[in-house]
Amino acid sequence: MDTDAPVPRSPDPLRTLVDRFLEAGVFEAGLAEKTLAAYGADLAAYLAHLDACHVSEPNAITRDHLLDHLIRLRKEGLSARSVARHLSAIRRFHRFLREERITANDPADDFDAPRLARSLPDVLSCVQVERMLDMPDLYDDVGARDGALLELFYACGLRISELAGLRISEVSLEESIVRVRGKGAKVRLVPLGGQAGARIRHWLTRRDALRPKDDALFISRRGRRMSRTTVWRVVKQYARAANIPANVTPHMLRHSFATHLLDNGADLRAVQEMLGHADIATTQIYTHVSQERLLKAHQAFHPRA
Repeated sequence: MDTDAPVPRSPDPLRTLVDRFLEAGVFEAGLAEKTLAAYGADLAAYLAHLDACHVSEPNAITRDHLLDHLIRLRKEGLSARSVARHLSAIRRFHRFLREERITANDPADDFDAPRLARSLPDVLSCVQVERMLDMPDLYDDVGARDGALLELFYACGLRISELAGLRISEVSLEESIVRVRGKGAKVRLVPLGGQAGARIRHWLTRRDALRPKDDALFISRRGRRMSRTTVWRVVKQYARAANIPANVTPHMLRHSFATHLLDNGADLRAVQEMLGHADIATTQIYTHVSQERLLKAHQAFHPRA
């Protein structure tokens, strides 16, 4: 998938950071290909503007640089909606830089400009999740690994980088707790469900068969820490095996984790803490998913809807 748009005359440090941001969009956020392509094009224009302003380092970007860029876009005839889309890409980029501790300040923070409505995340039904989790062959070494991996994704709502980076020592089966290193190197404790714990125990009895050369919980067939790409492929493999028509991504399992918890009465603050969201407004998107489901159910089944 080609998500990198050409970035004319842009400074190398910023171009590299945009590449990292777009890669995170694939593996972390599970963004659609069209969205990534749009972000790539919008950020290419942004970097061209910064280049013209002789800005070559992320910490040198100011609010005025961003404002001048948006004003220029309007003068070039872009609609308010198109400018809002540009701002959405720039906001996400600067948020990424701050969360990764590349910059201390966010010039796009609290920017008074039009914003696009945020789309609701796609989630799997409980039946689809169960079907997917039943697919791995737990009597096979790799199948045991994959079964534990999928179960942990759904049980803890982890990001793909968090799961791939887990070490054995960060999973306490006795306390049923996972110590997760999230964005910005922040550490949080997430409860580990009984079924996930059982599958991890089973996987650890077979892990040596892959001749581990790393202390990672999940290792490849060569005994090394699994890459995010490999983890992505595992999720895709079992989604196809379960005949799930949706474009299932690792992040969709995270969305499903949060939505299913709230559907069953979990406290919003608790879900926020488990997801590692700095702002509860980010978590509240899942309450909208639940409300939308209720509305659809009412419209579909109520005799006077």
